[in-house]
Amino acid sequence: MPTHLSIAVDLDYGVPEPADILLQIEAAATPEQRLDEQELLIWSDDPIATIAGEEGIGQRCWLRATNRIQAAYRAKVTIDRPAAALASLAATPVRGLPGTLVAYLLPSRYCPADRFEGFVRQKFGGLSGGAMASALAEWVHEHMTYRAGTSDSATTALHSFASRMGVCRDYAHLLVALARAAEIPARCVAAYAPGVDPPDFHAVAELWLEGRWHLVDATGMARADELAIVAVGRDATDIAFMTIFGTATLIGQTVAVQRTTPAERG
Repeated sequence: MPTHLSIAVDLDYGVPEPADILLQIEAAATPEQRLDEQELLIWSDDPIATIAGEEGIGQRCWLRATNRIQAAYRAKVTIDRPAAALASLAATPVRGLPGTLVAYLLPSRYCPADRFEGFVRQKFGGLSGGAMASALAEWVHEHMTYRAGTSDSATTALHSFASRMGVCRDYAHLLVALARAAEIPARCVAAYAPGVDPPDFHAVAELWLEGRWHLVDATGMARADELAIVAVGRDATDIAFMTIFGTATLIGQTVAVQRTTPAERG
């Protein structure tokens, strides 16, 4: 059965000095995700330019902010994405991967996969493919504690591995780094999901198995068939909802995602 989501986002930030901002909050249109309604309002005195997101998934907006940036996003999304049994999926030998996936095997700023190779061999030796992916996701879920305020913009998967605490992006970074260390292509995904506590932009992992990407939320807060994808990338660098080339201060921010029915949509 398809999942229907209603999404409402409001952003309000102070900008002490004029700054360029890259905004990425619109749900993406994909074969498994239909945008039934969508509206993005940005209050700006300067022109706004749109560009494609990483891998051509989703859309980013360039804008110039002076004193303040305010944006309101509303969308209704239908998701028809089958949830695969992760453990049953076969691995793809790295030598058989297309070139576009190689970057998702390599270390990145927040996911230093090479630093986890010894741990993965020692802890999960003998596993491969979906069995390995499932074991890694379960390990992250069981050994991490979700706790706001324990990480920041400098926190990498190594820091999260040591502290065993963090928020959704830290769970995603750690699972992605472990998967890459296990020779499974992995990327980070920004998404909207119902039931996220506290309500906010959500980050999950996506692993390449049996010729396609599979969403995995190691926090356990959302299922693959109810995630509305916004953006994909190597790590938080690529999927941040807002990248500010300057400084900004939070005035107000709300993210609300609700399951709906076709009848409720009118």
